[in-house]
Amino acid sequence: RKICRAAIIAALYVALTFVTFSFASGAIQFRISEALTILPIFMPEAIPGLFIGCIISNWVTGCTVFDIILGSLITLIAAICTYLVGKYIKNDILRITIGGFFPVVLNALFLPLIWLIYSELEYAYYLQFLFLLAPQALSIYVLGTLLYLALKKIIEKYPKYFVDKKLEKDNSETASPNNSPTNT
Repeated sequence: RKICRAAIIAALYVALTFVTFSFASGAIQFRISEALTILPIFMPEAIPGLFIGCIISNWVTGCTVFDIILGSLITLIAAICTYLVGKYIKNDILRITIGGFFPVVLNALFLPLIWLIYSELEYAYYLQFLFLLAPQALSIYVLGTLLYLALKKIIEKYPKYFVDKKLEKDNSETASPNNSPTNT
């Protein structure tokens, strides 16, 4: 199940990037697919899915080798950080706000550094930072929030499709009265 979900996330990332190809790459970009970066809050398999989806998207949209490798690594690091937020923070507003922070800020900070390799204009970094920050925030905090809320309802309604059976079994055994310490 987890491998299938990771593959679906990667495919969705690529498909959404392709659908919006005309404005999904370049110095000024808006990737609707970045809304998917909120998914690690719910499922760790989103981490490799986003990473692979980003590699494929960057490759097929004609990005440079540095952008394909380093840009995808930025997505990987952001996804891991977002996963950790989902693991340790349970408040929805904080999960979205802090979990979304990593893909927004890491991409806005580090992608222009990669692009600066090809440009000798230092001011280009600051412009590209702003050109990435705003669309990333819009994609993640608007579209990603809508995705978060919809997925949360689906998981609450159909938990058996999202809960790992082995983990569920281990937790129920740990919580059973027979396993609790007794007072003597």
